[in-house]
Amino acid sequence: MLSEEITKLIGQTYDTSIFEVEKESIRRFADAVGDANPLYWDAEYAKKSRYGSIIAPPGFISSLWFWGRPAKQSKPGPASATSGLFSLIDNLSRAGYRYTLDSGIDYEFFHPVRAGDTIKSVSVIKDLIERGGKEGKAVFLVTETTYTNQNNEIVAIARATYIQH
Repeated sequence: MLSEEITKLIGQTYDTSIFEVEKESIRRFADAVGDANPLYWDAEYAKKSRYGSIIAPPGFISSLWFWGRPAKQSKPGPASATSGLFSLIDNLSRAGYRYTLDSGIDYEFFHPVRAGDTIKSVSVIKDLIERGGKEGKAVFLVTETTYTNQNNEIVAIARATYIQH
């Protein structure tokens, strides 16, 4: 059975970060994933589109946690390995669930991310479910990250599940 120390984390925010979207970051991401859509590369083309400017590919939002900075940190850089999700996984490891399996992320997109946007991501622990099976016990960790822009519009929501066993 999961300890109260771990189950009380359900509903808690575990990471908040901020990312300032730059045109060059969008181009690099599109190049890295091999997407030649002119909406991501060509300012003149994008200006004439329904978006009115360069936008980011949908997958770009998934890289924000890596590129952003914790909201309480004044300079860009990754969060420390003892904060947020890493801390929770460390607690589960100490409770005997030593191995982590990323079992997927579902994205829901609402507004395009544009060059010049400031994106804030807030991650919440939605559920921790302990299950038993032939291979022993496992914990299903369900998280939800909401991405908002500088106008406080939700641009995307990511729902992730991790299995700790």
